[in-house]
Amino acid sequence: MDTSYPREDYPPVPSHKRDPSPTGLVPPPPRDHLVWSIFNTIYMNFCCLGFVALAFSVKARDRKVSGDVEAARRFSSKARCYNVLATAGSVVLPLLLAALVITGVIHLSKLAQESVGFFTYQFSPSDEEDN
Repeated sequence: MDTSYPREDYPPVPSHKRDPSPTGLVPPPPRDHLVWSIFNTIYMNFCCLGFVALAFSVKARDRKVSGDVEAARRFSSKARCYNVLATAGSVVLPLLLAALVITGVIHLSKLAQESVGFFTYQFSPSDEEDN
């Protein structure tokens, strides 16, 4: 009985020598910020800026796939700006609102403590003094 199996011939391993490229360094493709835009659209859609960022992210990805790198960079830059605005608006405004509520509560509690003396003051003398 023959238990041998066919063995594949492996191609020769190329050497790790670098060929100098005449074009130089190729800039990386632009980022489309799609995940950030989806997150902003679902969780932090402040004034619909997350949705606008998602639209520009999809446009940037489409342009990148079609090979128009310059248009992809423009759309990517706009998507990043809208994502920053949506994130900042969704984080800063609630923090500002919380700070205003806290300072308002502190101010009202001080006013309530100061007005306790006003409401407990007797304006007229007691009935015993009149007799």
